[in-house]
Amino acid sequence: MSETETDHLARLSMSLPGSLLDSFDKMVADRGLPSRSSAMTELIRGAVAEHAERQRPDDVVAGTVTLVYASDSGTVRHRVAQKQLDFLKEVISSQHVFLENDQSLEVLLVQGPPSQLEDLCDGFRRIRGMYQVKLVTTAALLPQLHDHQASEVKSTQTPPLPPAAANSR
Repeated sequence: MSETETDHLARLSMSLPGSLLDSFDKMVADRGLPSRSSAMTELIRGAVAEHAERQRPDDVVAGTVTLVYASDSGTVRHRVAQKQLDFLKEVISSQHVFLENDQSLEVLLVQGPPSQLEDLCDGFRRIRGMYQVKLVTTAALLPQLHDHQASEVKSTQTPPLPPAAANSR
């Protein structure tokens, strides 16, 4: 936590089933977190970020899509590639590795409105042979990369010569 966050700490009290608290304490210990509070802070931040995305459906967010799918036939890989082409503006890059048992793991770096990214993931989920699809987005927005006002990109290249002038060189 930053110094400004610790200056304004608030206390939270909650009730939950004992078995859930035991599981939570085990998770905190397994992850080596300093306290329950730090784990709860992380969980609450994630939930708040997810909620904020739903409130700003047209904002551009960045994230990853993790895919696990059958790699024993080219059909699934082909459909995954086709879906990426269908969402060319949203898929920035991808990394693929072959796993054991004829499975593939692919991680996509994505950007776009949350609704578009969900549509992309839903498309992956409809592919037969897809085992897992997980979208993780950031709360931070990507900077604007292009001016939406500009309708035309001006070229700094010299225009091509007419055919007659090109032959006289």
